[in-house]
Amino acid sequence: MYESYYGFNCPPFSKTPDPKFLYRSKEHAEALERLKYAVEERELTVLTGDIGTGKTTLSRALIDSLDDSYKVALIINPRLTPAQLLRVIARRLGVESPSYWKNELLDQINQFLYQLYEQGGTAVIIFDEAQLIPSKGTFEEIRLLSNFQLDDKNLLSLILIGQTGLRKRLRHRTYTALRQRIGIQFHLGPLSIKEAKEYINFRLKVAGRDGALFSEGALEMIYKYSQGLPRSINNIASNALLEGYGLEAEQIDERIIDDVVRELELALQ
Repeated sequence: MYESYYGFNCPPFSKTPDPKFLYRSKEHAEALERLKYAVEERELTVLTGDIGTGKTTLSRALIDSLDDSYKVALIINPRLTPAQLLRVIARRLGVESPSYWKNELLDQINQFLYQLYEQGGTAVIIFDEAQLIPSKGTFEEIRLLSNFQLDDKNLLSLILIGQTGLRKRLRHRTYTALRQRIGIQFHLGPLSIKEAKEYINFRLKVAGRDGALFSEGALEMIYKYSQGLPRSINNIASNALLEGYGLEAEQIDERIIDDVVRELELALQ
C-alpha cells in the first residue's frame, strides 16, 4: 500500500523476525556473538529479554549464520510434556521413526548425535518462548539432554530463549541442577534513544528508502511511547506510515505520531 509511495521494496516494520532487519545495537551484537560462541562450544545457553526486545530475530540471525555442518532443531512452541519434547526434538533433528518408548527414544537421539559428530556436524536445539515450558519434568529432560557428551566435549548445543520471567524461574532451587549446567547467560534490554533512532533509519534503508522520512521530533516521540522496545517501535512506525500515506504526507512528523499513539491508545508510563 504505502511501499511504492515512500520508495520501499518491502515493508520496513514487518512483524516477522526477518534476520536481514536485525539492527545490531551494542547489546544485540554482543548477544549474537555469545550465541555463536555457545554453538561453537556446545554450551547450554539462556537468552532473556522483555517482550519485543528482538530475541526471536536474534535466533533467526544465528540460524542464518550457521553453515551446513550444523543441524538445527527450532522449537517455537515448547508447551510440551517430557515425552512430547523428546519426540519433537527427534523429528526436528531428523531421527527416522522416533520411538514412543522413552529409553529407546533417548538411545535414538544419542546415536544420531554421535553419528552427526563423527561426520563433523553439530546439533543445535533452540527453544523459543522458553518461559512457556510447562513443568519441571520438561526442564529436567532438557537438563538430561546436556548429558549427551563425550569425555572431552558435548554433542549438542542447547539454547533457551525467553522473557524475563524465565530468569526468575530458573533461580528457584527447583532448577538448581539445570542452572548449574548453564554456560552462558545474556539479558537484552530496550534500545537507548540514540539506538532507537538508528534502528528506525536502518530498517528504512534495508527496505530501500533513500533519505530521511521521519522528522527528528517524530523519532523522539516514537522512542518515548515505545520505551525503546523494537516491537513497539515497529508497531508505531508502521501505523505512522499508513497514516502518512493516507494524508499524502512527504514526511512523518510529530502530528502523525500523535494521531497514531492516540489511535493505539498508548500512554507514557
